[in-house]
Amino acid sequence: MVHKTVAGILPDEWRGFLIKHVCKVVRGGSPRPAGSPLYFDGNFLPWATVADLTNSDDMYLTTTKSMLTEAGSERTRITDPGTLMLTNSGATLGVPKISSIRCGANDGIAMLLDLDGIATEFAYYYLSSKTQYFRDVIAPGVGQPNLNTELIGDFPIPVPPLPEQKKIAQILSTWDKAITTTEQLLANSQQQKKALMQQLLTGKQRLLDQNGERFQGEWRDYHLSHVAEIIVSPVDKKSVEGEVPVELCNYTDVYYNHEITRRLNFMKATAKPAEIKKYTLQPNDVIITKDSETPGDIAVPALVSEDLNGVVCGYHLAIVRPNQAVISGAFLNYLFSMPKTRYYFFTLATGATRFGLSVGGINQAHFRFPPLEEQQKVAAVLSVADQEITALQQQLDHLKQEKKALMQQLLTGKRRVKIN
Repeated sequence: MVHKTVAGILPDEWRGFLIKHVCKVVRGGSPRPAGSPLYFDGNFLPWATVADLTNSDDMYLTTTKSMLTEAGSERTRITDPGTLMLTNSGATLGVPKISSIRCGANDGIAMLLDLDGIATEFAYYYLSSKTQYFRDVIAPGVGQPNLNTELIGDFPIPVPPLPEQKKIAQILSTWDKAITTTEQLLANSQQQKKALMQQLLTGKQRLLDQNGERFQGEWRDYHLSHVAEIIVSPVDKKSVEGEVPVELCNYTDVYYNHEITRRLNFMKATAKPAEIKKYTLQPNDVIITKDSETPGDIAVPALVSEDLNGVVCGYHLAIVRPNQAVISGAFLNYLFSMPKTRYYFFTLATGATRFGLSVGGINQAHFRFPPLEEQQKVAAVLSVADQEITALQQQLDHLKQEKKALMQQLLTGKRRVKIN
């Protein structure tokens, strides 16, 4: 059976309250003036900031980046271990954390003190399930959105019987441990791949050939123009009279895993019939970004696979079409992925506010390449590393989605747990 509460329709055994009726909501305090050596950069008391609460998905706050002086500790609100905290301002508001240390909290953090009949871990999971709702509905804004103590206090929270709360928190904690383990495996795989790239793409480590012998062929220095054709596409998504429909690829910025990455984007466009053949991608091509306002976005590479065959290259890209008798496109793609290579391309770019690579600039780039067979073996080894990383990333995404769906069920009573 269910009944209607301030926190929505809940099982009969559950109750619903406004947060202010089950705890005291207070805000942290920041010594003024900010940055004063009288209060900050001391060694007396850990100083918790919004960045400390939002730099990881961990449940507990175990450390802070900075410390207060003794005088600074007298001008802040000090929290005890076990305190439930919630970021309340800026773009990262609505993130909960349980402090496992005694620390001062700045005024961008709220605290829920003296929880009555609510397990801290249960409240943490419930608030974390509402982070996006806090941002989109309760405290939206483009300037400095603020989730003040009144808004927090007036927010409803479901309250199951205490044993059920603890069981729910225990189940979700198990999922968190699985997610953390997978994140660590993913980070290790990414680091191992970086180390492999540094060793294999520079010749510091040589692989075994098909006979089981270490590759011995000499690495040679080539100008890119001697081993590849450079094609800069003029095709844009704007329609011009007399052009015909094509599928166009370009890069787009995507927010993924807490950072901005560049991903290939596909769209319908038009192109002159005479240009289509020249600028159509072929398997083994490597496409790179040729201009950007950000230096780090110059020469972002992508290897053209069979499923991209026939797509037309977009305006902000250049095609590097390797001579397949000499250069492996897959090896070239990994080489271009190295930060050192990307910086090298940036030094060849021109411009003050928007940086651009010309055909001439790309042509004059030169690199050391091993014999083709070794290139192919290196690319194959790195491809296996990529497959492992992709599998772990997919596993991590799946775990997070499953946990999110489970939270929606468990924290609202739609799915009940068994209590021993």
